[in-house]
Amino acid sequence: MSTYTSESTTPASSGERGGGLFRATDGRDLLTPFVLITALFLLWGFCNGMIDILNKHFQDTLRINKEQSGLVQAANYLAYFLMAIPAGLLAKRFGYKGGILVGLSLIGAGAFWFIPAVNIGAYWAFLLGLFVIAAGMTCLETIANPYATVLGPPESGPTRINIAQTTNGLGWILGPIVGGYFVFGGADGADANAGLTTPYIGIGIFVALLLVIFAVSNIPDLHAEDESRAAAAGKKRIKPTGGQQAGTAIVLAAVCGLLYFFIAPILGLVWTLLHMNEALLQPVKYGLLIVAYVAAFLTVSRNWDLFRRKHFTLGVATQFLYVAAQTGIFSFFVNYVLENDPGVTRLQASRWLGAIGFVLFMVGRVCGSAVISQVKPERVLAAYSVMNVVLVAIAIGGGKTGMYAMFASFFFMSIGFPTIFALGISGLGEHTKFGSSLIVMSIVGGAISPPFMGRIADQHSMRTGFVVPLICFVFVALYGLVWARLSRQDTVPVVGS
Repeated sequence: MSTYTSESTTPASSGERGGGLFRATDGRDLLTPFVLITALFLLWGFCNGMIDILNKHFQDTLRINKEQSGLVQAANYLAYFLMAIPAGLLAKRFGYKGGILVGLSLIGAGAFWFIPAVNIGAYWAFLLGLFVIAAGMTCLETIANPYATVLGPPESGPTRINIAQTTNGLGWILGPIVGGYFVFGGADGADANAGLTTPYIGIGIFVALLLVIFAVSNIPDLHAEDESRAAAAGKKRIKPTGGQQAGTAIVLAAVCGLLYFFIAPILGLVWTLLHMNEALLQPVKYGLLIVAYVAAFLTVSRNWDLFRRKHFTLGVATQFLYVAAQTGIFSFFVNYVLENDPGVTRLQASRWLGAIGFVLFMVGRVCGSAVISQVKPERVLAAYSVMNVVLVAIAIGGGKTGMYAMFASFFFMSIGFPTIFALGISGLGEHTKFGSSLIVMSIVGGAISPPFMGRIADQHSMRTGFVVPLICFVFVALYGLVWARLSRQDTVPVVGS
């Protein structure tokens, strides 16, 4: 399966003659840029792993409930939603290297902000730091994920991105272990948040080193082969018909309404947190909804050749749901363990998250990369997602059996993000960078599920909240099952569209 084009097998054969996974069709060795890029995957994996222990930490130090603690993930993933398209435009304007330098600068600024944030001691200050860091990670993910797929033969793109994401899994392991040591092993009372300073200063120093390395390194601005061909040909933009525009308007109305149902409570939590005028909340919510709807309609209409491809549009929706499921499980891992095994401490649970959960996650990526190199990626995605449906259903039952099932779900979740990403951008040609931005934007699903799961947990139990990721995995499995048929339909030329 080719990551970008299904027009011929010429790139594949050329890549094989060129000498392997990191050899360009013109013979260039791209291993060094790939190694540098994997450092970025490690970085944002560590930052995300740190985030997943902060829910329980802020519940204790700031005396907030589970729903409110879900704003940790909301701040993180809303940044992805807001920064994804600007990040794609940065990559288009300044190339991959320029976008990477901007992303690293933002992460460094957000990390060092934790020094004054600890002194301020307010929830909003910590959320601001997490938001800035996430804005930087958005730049890196928007660039590094598609870049990993073009650092070699096109047909091996899914394998490369899964290998790169394996180092991301290592970061997820180290994040809660290192973070838990400083955060949960620190002082109580007024200085309870002081332990946050050390790990984030460490992140800032590591980012500064990466900035220097990338500034002096040669990072070629590669493109997918059919992307370059289409751009050179000056392809005429396809416009939707009146009926297609009407259908788009209806679908977007439903999507915006659904997103409003989830995001409005998050906005309400932020409004209360910042002690803003309650009378302005409703007008602001409806105003933002109208702006989002108009912007979405114009974006779809002006990029119809991209959005008419069902394997892409459903890929965006699937990534949204997958990240919602993954983030929900990661975020409330500590809460789930403490609820089902009261003898476990917070520090032990955070170590289990890194030493067991994320180790299984990384091992799953290693194994998944090998499996995907031999079996069609969409089939692997479907099979792994079906396993997750079963395992999360068992986890809802609770007890020790439920805990074991939740651990096992980390293994089968592992290939989800990179595989959906590769399948979604397959064959997009000149739309690859913009399509990548939209798939990264769909990571906003991670902002929605934690507060929603937290509300269910506050009213019922933590294990009941796991019904949210269960439903998400059902849709991910369906996407894997129908992807091949959708992709074949999307390769058929559309006349008069």
